[in-house]
Amino acid sequence: MNERKSVFICTDLEGISGVDHIDMVMKTEEDGYRRACELLMQDTNAAVAGAFDGGADAVYVLDGHGGGKNFIPGMLDPRAVQVKMDDMPKLMKECGATMQIGLHAMSGTMNAFLDHTQSSVSVHDYYFNDMKIGELMQDGVYSGAFGVPCVTVSGDKAACAEAEHFFPGVYTACVKTAKERNIADCLPPEEGARLIYEAAKAGFMHRAEIKPYVLPTPYTVTIEFNRADYCDDVCRWRKDVERLDARTVRSRKTKTETYWDVLL
Repeated sequence: MNERKSVFICTDLEGISGVDHIDMVMKTEEDGYRRACELLMQDTNAAVAGAFDGGADAVYVLDGHGGGKNFIPGMLDPRAVQVKMDDMPKLMKECGATMQIGLHAMSGTMNAFLDHTQSSVSVHDYYFNDMKIGELMQDGVYSGAFGVPCVTVSGDKAACAEAEHFFPGVYTACVKTAKERNIADCLPPEEGARLIYEAAKAGFMHRAEIKPYVLPTPYTVTIEFNRADYCDDVCRWRKDVERLDARTVRSRKTKTETYWDVLL
């Protein structure tokens, strides 16, 4: 039985309840983005409440979208602690579970809302060894290196299916279905938040039944970029990567300590 009772929640914006159009994510100067951030807080707080009601004694939350400036001050459940990426190595040693709220499917996924991996502009595909992965797996492999399972994921139907494929037994909250890449049909936000609460509560209660995803070291991280100049830029300042062709670079990882270790 996993006796560690802290929870780490990483959030994103594309898979949040009620976010149904690309403009709500991309046009940060418009009212739609403000509404997306309000909905982000609602989904995040639902996960926080579910984790606590499932038995957690501490909940840490990372604003994981873009530059991490999407949380609205004063709206996070006061029982939760907002943290930064640099805090993750210490926190993982005391966490019994991680949750990913508002996630999206990996790049190239059919019938997925705003599918991408890291950057929809520059990155075509991302791999661990020969396995194509997305941001869900980056988080899962990182926490798995500390023996921590990903127990709850919310997002669109495609993201939830991806989570269920990589993390057997994970509790998912499907809050939307893609109509096309940039448009989604969403559940009412209140219904989405209810599903997230239930998945978070159940996920933490049943965390011992969900195995961490452990990727043995050494492993390789490979990125295929959309254009050769993106590859040029990386190779200019990263002397530790191997260039495989015009658009592809690879690095070799011998440890998984900081979150940067699961990135290129």
